[in-house]
Order: sequence, then C-alpha cells, then structure tokens
Amino acid sequence: MLIYAKQPINYIINNHPAKIKTLYLAKEIEKKEYSRLMKMGFEIKRIPSDAAGKMCKNASHQGILAEVDEYELQDYKAFLNYDFVLILSGLSDVGNIGAIIRTAYALGVDAVIACGVKSLPLEAITRTSTGALFDMPFAIETNIHNVINDLKMSGFTTYGADMGGVDIRDIKVQSRRALFLGSEGEGLTSRVSSKLDSIISIKMAHKFDSLNVGAAGAILIDRMRKYE
Repeated sequence: MLIYAKQPINYIINNHPAKIKTLYLAKEIEKKEYSRLMKMGFEIKRIPSDAAGKMCKNASHQGILAEVDEYELQDYKAFLNYDFVLILSGLSDVGNIGAIIRTAYALGVDAVIACGVKSLPLEAITRTSTGALFDMPFAIETNIHNVINDLKMSGFTTYGADMGGVDIRDIKVQSRRALFLGSEGEGLTSRVSSKLDSIISIKMAHKFDSLNVGAAGAILIDRMRKYE
C-alpha cells in the first residue's frame, strides 16, 4: 500500500524499515540522510513532484512516499486475553480513527476493534495514525454484539462513553476493561449501551454539548490507564 507525508513515513523508517518496499523521493534531502536511507535495505527512487502528485491523487505528499507491506488485520478473538481493549462502534472518519489509534498506542491500549463497518481504508488510517497502526493490533468485526458477549465471557468489564454517563473520576476502573466509543454523529446506540456494564462520561467545567470523539477518547483512555 502507498503511504505518503513525512510523519508516517519517518515513523515507519525508524520503527519498521523491513516493511518498506520502495521509498520515493520527490525533493532533495540532505546527503547524510540519503546515505542513511541507502543502508536500510529498501529501494529508493527519485521521481518528479508531478509524478508524486499523481501517485497520491494530488494529496499533500511533502516530497516523500513509500510503497509498504499491506497491514494485516487480526481476529479480535486473539485480543480476549489482553487487559485493555478499545472498541470503535460505527466510526468511519479515517482522521478520527487514525488519531485514536495513535493515542491508544501511546497511552497503553493493548488492541483496537472497529465494529459496525465491513471494511476501512487501511492506507489512510496508517497515514493518519502517523504509522502507529503498524504497532497496534487491530481488527474489524461487523457484529458488535458478538464482541460484547465474547469480552464479557472472557472477564472484561465493559464501559461505554456517553454524555449522560457517570463521571469517569467516580468510577473504580477494573483491571481488565474494554472501552466503547460511539460514532461521530450518533454515539453508542441504546441497544449497545444497554449491554455494557457502565456508561461513563467526562464532566465539563463549562456548559458544552460534547467533545470530538478523538479528544473524548484520549481523555477516557488516560483516566482508565493502570499506572505502574
């Protein structure tokens, strides 16, 4: 798959160079950096900027693109022995999903499951996660109710994010926990919420409708962390 822009490609170069098949440079880079890249085992091609633009359909490539190995989705049942799992219910915005995956990886979530969708553009999510997707076990499962049942049967306490929930600061978070985040527009459905153990929220300092799902997810994930 094709990835472009500095941040995701630099992350992959520094953390997963073996996944890069070909690196495309559409602008000059420092000789020292070029020499470093030449020693990393992947092919490097210099291409004109207009050719780079065509490759990424005129998106902002910042002069660097890479053909990398396809991301391999996992079976969510492989996550049932983990401690902290994040479930995205009906989310489809790749910017939000990528940002959430990046945050989840940084804050210690063990795995992410996307539910309510049949597929997602993994190229775009790799880019918007700035490459962190390659370090985050990720699964897609259409039926969220199967996921809820399997998590509960495996000893997880399930938490759903909703503005009408209990303040997360008043909850004693269990060691094996699963956080459910709803879609950007609709949130969690009542049918999903009714099956979860606790509905939690973030208490606002001022009157405000809600936070972006990425921002809310980051706050809840941090408050549900288990610090060593």
